[in-house]
Amino acid sequence: MKTMQKLNKFKTYALIMATVVTLSSCSNDDNNDAPVNEEELITTVTAIYTPLGGGTAITLQYKDLDGEGANAPVITASGNFEKNKTYNGVLTFKNELTDPAEDITLEIIEEAVDHQVFYRTTGTINAFTYGTAASNLDANGLPVGLQSVFTTTDAATGTLTVTLRHQPNKTASNVASGDITNAAGSTDAEVSFPISVQ
Repeated sequence: MKTMQKLNKFKTYALIMATVVTLSSCSNDDNNDAPVNEEELITTVTAIYTPLGGGTAITLQYKDLDGEGANAPVITASGNFEKNKTYNGVLTFKNELTDPAEDITLEIIEEAVDHQVFYRTTGTINAFTYGTAASNLDANGLPVGLQSVFTTTDAATGTLTVTLRHQPNKTASNVASGDITNAAGSTDAEVSFPISVQ
């Protein structure tokens, strides 16, 4: 009787193993799923602020040329903002690991309804606002945020954090005015620049 039970257990085990081997060796060559639209790699974020009425433009730049490698990104500012001036800023995103470099900004413009840039400041830095040009709006008249305005007053120091969101809820409370709190969506890029007004 024990021999018969052992034989039945062995047959059951052998059947299970044969099924597992058969299932794991099958391949699905008929997979018709659409290819996943992978997130673009952004290695370089550049913001150029040009003062109204003349003066020196300020370039803020973030570069991480080894992607997700061990090297820290290089963050630079070409100078200090001047007091009591208004600066118009233009933001660009690139992938410089390709040759030639890929301008991700063009894709953001093409998919404007699915993207929005947010500007947040710390310290004593005044707020950055959106530029009012039509090119800074998506097809629904809501901001993309690639253009911004920075009006300085007194001397100040702090950081500017630039966040690119993918598929934010642009109609949520205060999002269209640049408040990221209710934006949701996913973050494509986020960089912080130390800045100074003198």
